Amino acid sequence: MSALESILKETRSFPPSDDFRQKAAIPGMEAYNALCDQANDQYLSFWGDLARELLTWKKPFSRVLDDSAAPFFKWFDDGELNVSYNCLDRHLPENANKIALIFEADDGAVTRVTYAELHRRVCQFANGLKSLDVQKGDRVVIYMPMVIEAIVAMQACARIGAIHSVVFGGFSAGALRDRVQDAGARVVITANEGLRGGKTVPLKATTDEAMDMGGCESIEHVVVYRRTDSEPVKWTEGRDVWWHQLVDKQPEQCEPAWMNAEDPLFILYTSGSTGKPKGIQHSSAGYLLGAINSFRWVFDYKPNDVYWCTADVGWITGHSYICYGPLGIGATQVIFEGVPTYPDANRFWRMIEQHKVSLFYTAPTAIRSLIKLGAEAPKQFDLSSLRLLGTVGEPINPEAWMWYYEMVGGGRCPIVDTWWQTETGSAMIAPMPGAVPTKPGSCTLPLPGIMADIVDESGAPVEAGKGGFLVIKKPFPSLVRTIWGDPDRFKKTYFPEEFDGKFYLAGDSAHRDENGYFWIMGRIDDVLNVSGHRLGTMEIESALVANPLVAEAAVVGKPHEIKGEAVVAFVVLKGPRPQGDEARKVADNLKQWVAHEIGKIAQPDEIRFGENLPKTRSGKIMRRLLRSLARGEEIVQDVSTLENPQILQQLQESA
Repeated sequence: MSALESILKETRSFPPSDDFRQKAAIPGMEAYNALCDQANDQYLSFWGDLARELLTWKKPFSRVLDDSAAPFFKWFDDGELNVSYNCLDRHLPENANKIALIFEADDGAVTRVTYAELHRRVCQFANGLKSLDVQKGDRVVIYMPMVIEAIVAMQACARIGAIHSVVFGGFSAGALRDRVQDAGARVVITANEGLRGGKTVPLKATTDEAMDMGGCESIEHVVVYRRTDSEPVKWTEGRDVWWHQLVDKQPEQCEPAWMNAEDPLFILYTSGSTGKPKGIQHSSAGYLLGAINSFRWVFDYKPNDVYWCTADVGWITGHSYICYGPLGIGATQVIFEGVPTYPDANRFWRMIEQHKVSLFYTAPTAIRSLIKLGAEAPKQFDLSSLRLLGTVGEPINPEAWMWYYEMVGGGRCPIVDTWWQTETGSAMIAPMPGAVPTKPGSCTLPLPGIMADIVDESGAPVEAGKGGFLVIKKPFPSLVRTIWGDPDRFKKTYFPEEFDGKFYLAGDSAHRDENGYFWIMGRIDDVLNVSGHRLGTMEIESALVANPLVAEAAVVGKPHEIKGEAVVAFVVLKGPRPQGDEARKVADNLKQWVAHEIGKIAQPDEIRFGENLPKTRSGKIMRRLLRSLARGEEIVQDVSTLENPQILQQLQESA
């Protein structure tokens, strides 16, 4: 790892405008550095002061951090609060009539919900759950479309102290069953169907299939929200309950359950290398503090902003930057049921114009897809309401960053490229937009209080320009507390013995440039060893996407008897997919392009063309599938979460 080479050279830099800087929460590098110095010098009081400032406590805490059982850290652990109270009740005295949610349905219908109305809905549903005997500490699985009721369900669980586990609505029955079983859930909340891209998603039918598989004996009730008018709905008497009947005549007030700061708020399952999902368990107070504080700093939130994060609540981004961070600070936000390409590829731009969105947060995958479908399209819409753009989910290649900056932001909106994980709960490395000059492709500098570093195998810091393991050297409040039911796996995965259990190991490789900026080079297991050179896949992908013909690229390795690993690139062009001699010609040109851009060592041995890449419905590229394709292996992984499973056959045939 210490020999991991950085081959991406990016020299462009974009400082915040004077106007943006003067109005920003952190106005300039001097203010940013002062916060970092404060955190370095007085770490515990730094976090303790933020917790008192940003959270409303029923019982104030007296101890900031208990690290006696490290790495099972406890923050504010003698304090009590309620997360739903912090997201709803405390806003009512002054902002009861402020819009909390602007919901745009798949078909374009718009519903606006105030904080008072959202509070009423959450209380009624919380009372409904209590009528089903759901109690503090019980696990509730939420398997919902991206609708208002998904947020209501999450907030209602938090209100009564139940631990929610949201399962993305694109997951299969088997994946749902596995999560229900691991969590030992008592209730599943779902919908009869979801709507996505003009098509229905059979959520209740999938839930029934999961329940029938065996292993879900802990489930006592399935609560069903009627999203569509489709009939009939298969019904299990005594188990299944209609949402509307559950909340009908329920009281509109529900006293929050006052929780210990360290009580679990939710479990969110993420993929594990063993194939068994990992139940990432987050706390109540520390998690909420991270979500709220990072939201106000990274997005430079102002009370009149209209914020839109395009993620689904089935992922951590939807937890932290839809359900909890924005509501915790009292923001107005857009939530969206559909996809960016339905009914056409202008959906995002039309919605930004219609709702006057000022803060826009999306994934690089979505950006690259929209470039392919219409690079000039944003010019047709009035995007002048935008004042800040953000990216999440994976590193963004410099050319997509530039298009986002110029075509969507008009060259005036800072881009906050955020690095964080399900396990960190909130953004760790991202530019403070009023302080830090941005560089295309870099997540720049850590947030104040986040002690990030890059180290070699021995745990020693590496020099600038050299790659290594990205680690965080001190605990922080929003850090995962454990893996549900598997504390040994938690320690081995995130605080490994190789580093004496001292550092949180992120699982990403990175390097720093001469300005101290962090550049994510890919997952540690996405590092290629080519003729003794260790190369990060992201940098080769960025070079490919910099070619004017290329819309998107993903790079993996396959065994090579001479070089150790060969570089295999899966490429989507901006035009039609080439075939035959044309494909060979384009592939040769792209190989030469990469050799010219970053050196022959990074030149792909093989390039395959597809109309798309295999992606989950959240837009993440399933690189494990690509590795199997590159190696000619049979696909044995679960592909039920793919948005476009037919792409696998296309990419196999292009070999």
